[in-house]
Amino acid sequence: MLNADFKRGISKLKQFGYTYDILIYTDQIGYTTEFAAAFPDQPFVIDHLAKPKIKEGDIAEWAKDMKAIAQNQNVSCKVSGMVTEADWKSWKPEDFTPYMDVVFEAFGADRVMFGSDWPVCRVAATYGEMLSIAEGYVAKLSANEQGKFWGGNAIKFYSL
Repeated sequence: MLNADFKRGISKLKQFGYTYDILIYTDQIGYTTEFAAAFPDQPFVIDHLAKPKIKEGDIAEWAKDMKAIAQNQNVSCKVSGMVTEADWKSWKPEDFTPYMDVVFEAFGADRVMFGSDWPVCRVAATYGEMLSIAEGYVAKLSANEQGKFWGGNAIKFYSL
């Protein structure tokens, strides 16, 4: 993503009103922070929370890196894909709470959006189970913040 040719292509997106979804793993967040900073007017969204190692409970480095990338105001985060990073057979809804806490704290309610990761999520959960994880978490948010999470932020981000 730091390759000059790739960056040249990314530099063309804004003029057409395009956003860019960034699908990365935890070891790529540092590069992504530099990448996003190079295009401060280009809207980016991190897909799947950058695929944290939920199964291993590995959160410290990921959390530090997510807080760093969230400093770029042009970057949002999509809450999706969590169940595929957890223990497929024995995850519990509370396994995801610390990760969602980090994302909401770092990005704020204006830059976090729901994503289903359907049908891929089916390797570890039904759509309903995956949805209930997000519903349980955002129930504590205000109605306005919930509206942003469930659709308002996506509508704004993707200009729908």
